[in-house]
Amino acid sequence: MNEGYSNLDELKDMLSDSVIGSYIIQLLEFYGSLGPIPGLALPFIEAFLPFLPVIVFILANSIVYGLFFGFLFSWIGSAAGAILVFILVRKLNKYHWVQRLKQQKQVHRVIGFFDRHGFGPIFLLLCFPFSPSAIINVVAAFTRISLQQFMLAVLLGKAAMIFSVSYVGDSIASFAQNPSKTIVVGVCIGLFWIIGKLIEKRMTAKADKLNELEE
Repeated sequence: MNEGYSNLDELKDMLSDSVIGSYIIQLLEFYGSLGPIPGLALPFIEAFLPFLPVIVFILANSIVYGLFFGFLFSWIGSAAGAILVFILVRKLNKYHWVQRLKQQKQVHRVIGFFDRHGFGPIFLLLCFPFSPSAIINVVAAFTRISLQQFMLAVLLGKAAMIFSVSYVGDSIASFAQNPSKTIVVGVCIGLFWIIGKLIEKRMTAKADKLNELEE
């Protein structure tokens, strides 16, 4: 499955040197008979348990399933988990303790920022693997952003993040020595951002038109 990706051997050696990385690779290989389920499940669960090492999951998926399917399974699992967290938290909005949390000064300030800027900041934050994605998902659910806008930000932001982790992780040493990889990652993030803003603009225009017709 991984034949032809020589740099994946380097990555496997690197992950195998850590207890967690070695265990996850063994876990994915042991449950290989279940097909993509383990590769989807680990990033999905991380959305609910943010202390889990999502970067290790992404790299392990690339090793076990190959770069393309590893990316695909990580993306689907991570995005699905984030969207489900958003939906569940939004359903909890009616509870008093949630309202009290929303009124905290720092949370209220972030909510206001997301409300004013919509897709852009959520997408950019989700592009970076070390950003607190679980907090972003929860706070986004407190805002007026629509589910469709959030899904757009998650799908594109997670795609950029997982691509960059897989691309960098494919050869850590060469990335440090080759700044062109930084440019590739930056260009990809920029393209995803432009695509997302164009789609968001069309979604907003369509929603405004429907509102005018209803009035």
